[in-house]
Amino acid sequence: MFLDILNTTLTDMTILSAISSTIFIILLGFYCRKKGIFTDQFGKILSKVVLTVALPFLAFKAFMQDIDPASLAEGRNVLIWGIAIYIIMILISKPLFMKFRGDKQDTLRVLTIFGSTTFFGIPIVGAIYGAEGVLYASIFNIGYRIFLYSYGYIKMSGLRMEMKNIKTMFLNPIVIATFLGLFIWLVQDFLPQMTVATETGTATVAFLRIDLTAPWLFKPMTYLAGLASPLAWLAIGSTLGEVSFKKAAASKTSWFYSFAKIILVPVINIVFLMILTSTGILPVSLVGLGTIVVMMATPTATVAAAYAISFDKDALLASNASLLSTIAAVVMMPIWIVIINLLGSLSIF
Repeated sequence: MFLDILNTTLTDMTILSAISSTIFIILLGFYCRKKGIFTDQFGKILSKVVLTVALPFLAFKAFMQDIDPASLAEGRNVLIWGIAIYIIMILISKPLFMKFRGDKQDTLRVLTIFGSTTFFGIPIVGAIYGAEGVLYASIFNIGYRIFLYSYGYIKMSGLRMEMKNIKTMFLNPIVIATFLGLFIWLVQDFLPQMTVATETGTATVAFLRIDLTAPWLFKPMTYLAGLASPLAWLAIGSTLGEVSFKKAAASKTSWFYSFAKIILVPVINIVFLMILTSTGILPVSLVGLGTIVVMMATPTATVAAAYAISFDKDALLASNASLLSTIAAVVMMPIWIVIINLLGSLSIF
Protein backbone atom coordinates (compact mmCIF):
# COMPACT_ATOMS: atom_id res chain seq x y z
CA MET A 1 0.00 0.00 0.00
CA PHE A 2 2.72 2.45 1.05
CA LEU A 3 4.85 1.74 -2.03
CA ASP A 4 1.83 1.99 -4.34
CA ILE A 5 0.89 5.42 -3.00
CA LEU A 6 4.51 6.55 -3.11
CA ASN A 7 4.80 5.38 -6.72
CA THR A 8 1.52 7.07 -7.66
CA THR A 9 2.64 10.33 -6.09
CA LEU A 10 6.07 10.30 -7.70
CA THR A 11 4.60 9.53 -11.14
CA ASP A 12 1.78 12.08 -10.95
CA MET A 13 2.62 14.51 -13.75
CA THR A 14 0.82 17.42 -12.07
CA ILE A 15 2.88 17.05 -8.90
CA LEU A 16 6.13 16.36 -10.74
CA SER A 17 5.57 19.30 -13.07
CA ALA A 18 4.86 21.64 -10.15
CA ILE A 19 7.98 20.50 -8.27
CA SER A 20 10.26 20.60 -11.32
CA SER A 21 8.93 24.02 -12.36
CA THR A 22 9.59 25.43 -8.90
CA ILE A 23 13.14 24.09 -8.69
CA PHE A 24 14.17 24.81 -12.30
CA ILE A 25 12.89 28.38 -12.34
CA ILE A 26 14.47 29.17 -8.95
CA LEU A 27 17.77 27.77 -10.27
CA LEU A 28 17.37 29.87 -13.42
CA GLY A 29 16.95 33.00 -11.29
CA PHE A 30 19.99 31.98 -9.23
CA TYR A 31 22.08 31.42 -12.39
CA CYS A 32 21.02 34.72 -13.96
CA ARG A 33 21.93 36.63 -10.79
CA LYS A 34 25.32 34.93 -10.47
CA LYS A 35 26.10 35.68 -14.14
CA GLY A 36 25.05 39.31 -13.80
CA ILE A 37 22.09 38.95 -16.17
CA PHE A 38 19.88 40.06 -13.28
CA THR A 39 21.02 43.15 -11.36
CA ASP A 40 20.94 43.46 -7.57
CA GLN A 41 17.62 45.34 -7.88
CA PHE A 42 15.98 42.85 -10.23
CA GLY A 43 14.69 40.52 -7.51
CA LYS A 44 13.16 43.43 -5.60
CA ILE A 45 11.41 44.73 -8.71
CA LEU A 46 10.03 41.27 -9.52
CA SER A 47 8.85 40.94 -5.92
CA LYS A 48 6.91 44.20 -6.17
CA VAL A 49 5.27 43.09 -9.42
CA VAL A 50 4.28 39.78 -7.86
CA LEU A 51 2.94 41.31 -4.63
CA THR A 52 1.09 44.27 -6.15
CA VAL A 53 -0.15 42.83 -9.45
CA ALA A 54 0.09 39.07 -9.95
CA LEU A 55 -0.84 37.71 -6.51
CA PRO A 56 -3.87 40.01 -6.01
CA PHE A 57 -5.32 38.80 -9.32
CA LEU A 58 -4.44 35.19 -8.45
CA ALA A 59 -6.26 35.52 -5.11
CA PHE A 60 -9.32 37.20 -6.67
CA LYS A 61 -9.48 34.72 -9.56
CA ALA A 62 -9.55 31.77 -7.15
CA PHE A 63 -12.93 32.90 -5.76
CA MET A 64 -14.56 32.92 -9.20
CA GLN A 65 -16.18 29.52 -8.74
CA ASP A 66 -19.47 28.06 -7.57
CA ILE A 67 -20.10 27.77 -3.86
CA ASP A 68 -21.37 24.55 -2.30
CA PRO A 69 -21.85 23.35 1.29
CA ALA A 70 -18.61 21.31 1.21
CA SER A 71 -16.36 24.13 0.00
CA LEU A 72 -18.07 26.61 2.35
CA ALA A 73 -17.50 24.33 5.35
CA GLU A 74 -13.90 23.74 4.28
CA GLY A 75 -13.28 27.48 3.87
CA ARG A 76 -14.74 28.17 7.31
CA ASN A 77 -12.55 25.51 8.95
CA VAL A 78 -9.44 26.76 7.15
CA LEU A 79 -10.20 30.30 8.34
CA ILE A 80 -10.62 29.15 11.95
CA TRP A 81 -7.41 27.11 11.85
CA GLY A 82 -5.62 29.98 10.10
CA ILE A 83 -6.26 32.09 13.18
CA ALA A 84 -5.82 29.36 15.80
CA ILE A 85 -2.44 28.16 14.53
CA TYR A 86 -0.83 31.57 15.02
CA ILE A 87 -2.06 31.69 18.61
CA ILE A 88 -0.65 28.17 19.09
CA MET A 89 2.67 29.13 17.48
CA ILE A 90 2.99 32.22 19.69
CA LEU A 91 2.67 29.94 22.72
CA ILE A 92 4.88 27.10 21.42
CA SER A 93 7.69 29.32 20.12
CA LYS A 94 8.49 30.58 23.64
CA PRO A 95 9.73 27.25 25.07
CA LEU A 96 11.16 26.25 21.67
CA PHE A 97 13.69 29.08 21.83
CA MET A 98 13.97 29.40 25.59
CA LYS A 99 17.75 28.92 25.54
CA PHE A 100 18.07 32.19 23.65
CA ARG A 101 17.60 35.56 25.31
CA GLY A 102 16.53 39.08 24.45
CA ASP A 103 16.46 40.24 20.83
CA LYS A 104 17.68 36.91 19.52
CA GLN A 105 14.76 35.05 21.06
CA ASP A 106 12.24 37.64 19.82
CA THR A 107 13.66 37.48 16.30
CA LEU A 108 13.70 33.68 16.18
CA ARG A 109 10.14 33.47 17.47
CA VAL A 110 8.72 35.96 14.98
CA LEU A 111 10.65 34.46 12.06
CA THR A 112 9.36 30.99 13.00
CA ILE A 113 5.74 32.06 13.43
CA PHE A 114 5.54 33.97 10.15
CA GLY A 115 6.65 32.34 6.92
CA SER A 116 6.55 33.63 3.37
CA THR A 117 3.04 32.25 2.85
CA THR A 118 2.07 34.85 0.25
CA PHE A 119 5.20 35.11 -1.87
CA PHE A 120 6.52 31.55 -1.56
CA GLY A 121 3.51 29.48 -0.52
CA ILE A 122 0.60 30.58 -2.71
CA PRO A 123 2.43 30.13 -6.06
CA ILE A 124 3.32 26.54 -5.10
CA VAL A 125 -0.19 25.84 -3.83
CA GLY A 126 -1.60 27.15 -7.10
CA ALA A 127 0.76 24.97 -9.14
CA ILE A 128 -0.19 21.81 -7.22
CA TYR A 129 -3.80 22.26 -6.12
CA GLY A 130 -5.09 24.79 -8.64
CA ALA A 131 -7.89 27.29 -7.96
CA GLU A 132 -9.28 25.30 -5.03
CA GLY A 133 -5.93 25.40 -3.26
CA VAL A 134 -5.46 29.12 -3.91
CA LEU A 135 -8.96 29.79 -2.55
CA TYR A 136 -8.16 27.99 0.73
CA ALA A 137 -4.69 29.57 0.85
CA SER A 138 -6.18 33.04 0.50
CA ILE A 139 -8.67 32.37 3.29
CA PHE A 140 -5.92 30.85 5.47
CA ASN A 141 -3.81 33.98 4.98
CA ILE A 142 -6.38 36.25 6.62
CA GLY A 143 -5.19 35.17 10.08
CA TYR A 144 -1.57 35.49 8.94
CA ARG A 145 -2.07 39.13 7.95
CA ILE A 146 -3.82 40.00 11.21
CA PHE A 147 -1.06 38.59 13.42
CA LEU A 148 1.89 39.66 11.24
CA TYR A 149 0.95 43.34 11.34
CA SER A 150 -0.14 43.30 14.99
CA TYR A 151 1.76 40.78 17.14
CA GLY A 152 4.76 40.63 14.79
CA TYR A 153 5.16 44.40 14.67
CA ILE A 154 4.63 44.94 18.41
CA LYS A 155 7.04 42.12 19.34
CA MET A 156 9.83 43.37 17.09
CA SER A 157 9.40 47.12 17.60
CA GLY A 158 8.56 47.16 21.28
CA LEU A 159 5.97 49.80 20.43
CA ARG A 160 2.22 49.83 20.44
CA MET A 161 0.22 49.12 17.32
CA GLU A 162 0.39 52.09 14.92
CA MET A 163 -2.21 53.33 12.45
CA LYS A 164 0.21 52.82 9.54
CA ASN A 165 0.28 49.08 10.21
CA ILE A 166 -3.50 48.90 10.35
CA LYS A 167 -3.59 50.66 6.97
CA THR A 168 -0.95 48.26 5.62
CA MET A 169 -2.99 45.33 6.89
CA PHE A 170 -6.23 46.34 5.21
CA LEU A 171 -5.11 48.42 2.21
CA ASN A 172 -2.65 45.84 0.91
CA PRO A 173 -3.64 44.90 -2.70
CA ILE A 174 -3.66 41.19 -1.85
CA VAL A 175 -5.90 41.74 1.19
CA ILE A 176 -8.30 43.90 -0.82
CA ALA A 177 -8.46 41.31 -3.62
CA THR A 178 -8.95 38.49 -1.09
CA PHE A 179 -11.83 40.16 0.75
CA LEU A 180 -13.48 41.30 -2.50
CA GLY A 181 -13.26 37.80 -3.95
CA LEU A 182 -14.38 36.22 -0.68
CA PHE A 183 -17.41 38.54 -0.55
CA ILE A 184 -18.47 37.66 -4.11
CA TRP A 185 -17.94 33.94 -3.46
CA LEU A 186 -19.98 33.95 -0.25
CA VAL A 187 -22.96 36.06 -1.39
CA GLN A 188 -23.13 35.09 -5.07
CA ASP A 189 -26.50 33.35 -4.61
CA PHE A 190 -28.01 36.56 -3.21
CA LEU A 191 -26.70 38.98 -5.84
CA PRO A 192 -28.61 40.00 -9.00
CA GLN A 193 -28.43 37.11 -11.44
CA MET A 194 -27.66 36.90 -15.16
CA THR A 195 -28.15 34.13 -17.69
CA VAL A 196 -24.97 33.48 -19.63
CA ALA A 197 -23.86 31.06 -22.31
CA THR A 198 -21.52 28.25 -21.25
CA GLU A 199 -19.80 25.38 -23.04
CA THR A 200 -22.65 23.07 -22.03
CA GLY A 201 -25.53 25.48 -22.64
CA THR A 202 -26.64 28.29 -20.36
CA ALA A 203 -26.26 29.05 -16.66
CA THR A 204 -27.66 31.60 -14.22
CA VAL A 205 -24.95 33.24 -12.14
CA ALA A 206 -24.33 36.39 -10.07
CA PHE A 207 -23.52 39.42 -12.18
CA LEU A 208 -20.18 39.78 -10.34
CA ARG A 209 -19.04 36.32 -11.47
CA ILE A 210 -16.96 38.02 -14.14
CA ASP A 211 -15.40 34.73 -15.20
CA LEU A 212 -18.75 34.04 -16.88
CA THR A 213 -20.45 37.44 -17.18
CA ALA A 214 -17.44 39.45 -18.40
CA PRO A 215 -14.82 37.07 -19.85
CA TRP A 216 -13.24 40.00 -21.71
CA LEU A 217 -12.34 41.46 -18.28
CA PHE A 218 -11.53 38.14 -16.64
CA LYS A 219 -9.07 37.01 -19.32
CA PRO A 220 -6.47 39.76 -18.62
CA MET A 221 -6.73 38.88 -14.91
CA THR A 222 -5.99 35.26 -15.81
CA TYR A 223 -2.84 36.24 -17.70
CA LEU A 224 -1.64 38.46 -14.84
CA ALA A 225 -2.44 35.78 -12.24
CA GLY A 226 -0.38 33.33 -14.28
CA LEU A 227 2.69 35.50 -13.77
CA ALA A 228 2.67 34.97 -9.99
CA SER A 229 4.48 31.63 -9.84
CA PRO A 230 7.25 32.08 -12.44
CA LEU A 231 8.07 35.65 -11.38
CA ALA A 232 8.09 34.73 -7.68
CA TRP A 233 10.41 31.79 -8.32
CA LEU A 234 12.75 33.92 -10.44
CA ALA A 235 12.85 36.53 -7.66
CA ILE A 236 13.62 33.85 -5.06
CA GLY A 237 16.47 32.50 -7.17
CA SER A 238 17.82 36.01 -7.81
CA THR A 239 17.74 36.76 -4.07
CA LEU A 240 19.57 33.52 -3.25
CA GLY A 241 22.27 34.50 -5.72
CA GLU A 242 23.09 37.63 -3.72
CA VAL A 243 23.84 36.09 -0.33
CA SER A 244 26.89 34.12 0.72
CA PHE A 245 25.81 30.58 1.60
CA LYS A 246 29.17 29.91 3.24
CA LYS A 247 28.67 32.70 5.80
CA ALA A 248 25.07 31.75 6.48
CA ALA A 249 25.96 28.06 6.87
CA ALA A 250 28.40 28.93 9.66
CA SER A 251 25.48 29.96 11.89
CA LYS A 252 24.29 27.00 13.98
CA THR A 253 21.39 29.10 15.24
CA SER A 254 20.17 29.64 11.66
CA TRP A 255 20.30 25.89 11.01
CA PHE A 256 18.26 25.23 14.16
CA TYR A 257 15.78 27.90 13.09
CA SER A 258 15.48 26.38 9.59
CA PHE A 259 14.74 22.97 11.12
CA ALA A 260 12.05 24.49 13.33
CA LYS A 261 10.49 26.51 10.52
CA ILE A 262 10.58 24.03 7.64
CA ILE A 263 10.13 20.74 9.49
CA LEU A 264 8.79 21.22 13.01
CA VAL A 265 6.08 23.80 12.20
CA PRO A 266 4.49 21.68 9.42
CA VAL A 267 4.61 18.61 11.69
CA ILE A 268 2.75 20.53 14.41
CA ASN A 269 0.08 21.47 11.87
CA ILE A 270 -0.26 17.89 10.63
CA VAL A 271 -0.59 16.45 14.14
CA PHE A 272 -3.24 18.97 15.21
CA LEU A 273 -5.20 18.69 11.95
CA MET A 274 -5.16 14.88 12.08
CA ILE A 275 -6.65 15.02 15.58
CA LEU A 276 -9.19 17.71 14.69
CA THR A 277 -10.24 15.94 11.48
CA SER A 278 -10.47 12.42 12.94
CA THR A 279 -12.57 13.70 15.86
CA GLY A 280 -14.79 15.81 13.59
CA ILE A 281 -14.05 18.97 15.58
CA LEU A 282 -12.51 20.90 12.68
CA PRO A 283 -12.27 18.57 9.67
CA VAL A 284 -10.30 19.53 6.55
CA SER A 285 -9.90 17.71 3.24
CA LEU A 286 -6.60 16.44 1.84
CA VAL A 287 -6.42 19.55 -0.37
CA GLY A 288 -7.01 21.71 2.71
CA LEU A 289 -4.29 19.86 4.63
CA GLY A 290 -1.86 20.09 1.72
CA THR A 291 -2.50 23.79 1.30
CA ILE A 292 -1.91 24.51 4.99
CA VAL A 293 1.26 22.39 5.17
CA VAL A 294 2.74 24.06 2.08
CA MET A 295 1.88 27.50 3.49
CA MET A 296 3.46 26.72 6.86
CA ALA A 297 6.56 25.02 5.39
CA THR A 298 7.66 28.31 3.86
CA PRO A 299 10.88 30.21 4.65
CA THR A 300 11.24 33.52 6.47
CA ALA A 301 8.59 36.11 5.64
CA THR A 302 10.00 39.22 3.95
CA VAL A 303 8.07 41.50 6.31
CA ALA A 304 9.32 39.63 9.40
CA ALA A 305 12.92 39.90 8.20
CA ALA A 306 12.35 43.59 7.43
CA TYR A 307 11.14 44.10 11.01
CA ALA A 308 14.39 42.58 12.33
CA ILE A 309 16.47 44.87 10.12
CA SER A 310 14.39 48.02 10.73
CA PHE A 311 14.34 47.67 14.51
CA ASP A 312 17.92 46.36 14.77
CA LYS A 313 16.81 43.01 16.19
CA ASP A 314 19.76 40.84 15.20
CA ALA A 315 19.56 41.70 11.50
CA LEU A 316 22.48 39.40 10.59
CA LEU A 317 20.69 36.42 12.10
CA ALA A 318 17.54 37.31 10.16
CA SER A 319 19.47 37.47 6.88
CA ASN A 320 21.27 34.16 7.45
CA ALA A 321 18.07 32.48 8.62
CA SER A 322 16.21 33.75 5.56
CA LEU A 323 18.78 32.23 3.18
CA LEU A 324 19.08 28.85 4.89
CA SER A 325 15.33 28.46 5.39
CA THR A 326 14.70 29.27 1.72
CA ILE A 327 17.13 26.57 0.59
CA ALA A 328 15.65 24.14 3.12
CA ALA A 329 12.12 24.93 1.91
CA VAL A 330 13.02 24.28 -1.72
CA VAL A 331 14.56 20.92 -0.74
CA MET A 332 11.75 19.89 1.61
CA MET A 333 8.74 20.97 -0.46
CA PRO A 334 8.71 17.87 -2.71
CA ILE A 335 9.08 15.70 0.41
CA TRP A 336 6.14 17.39 2.11
CA ILE A 337 3.98 16.88 -0.98
CA VAL A 338 4.80 13.16 -0.95
CA ILE A 339 4.04 12.98 2.80
CA ILE A 340 0.70 14.74 2.30
CA ASN A 341 -0.35 12.23 -0.37
CA LEU A 342 0.74 9.35 1.86
CA LEU A 343 -1.42 10.76 4.66
CA GLY A 344 -4.34 10.57 2.26
CA SER A 345 -4.13 6.77 2.48
CA LEU A 346 -5.06 6.91 6.16
CA SER A 347 -8.69 7.72 5.24
CA ILE A 348 -8.70 10.58 7.73
CA PHE A 349 -8.75 13.43 5.24
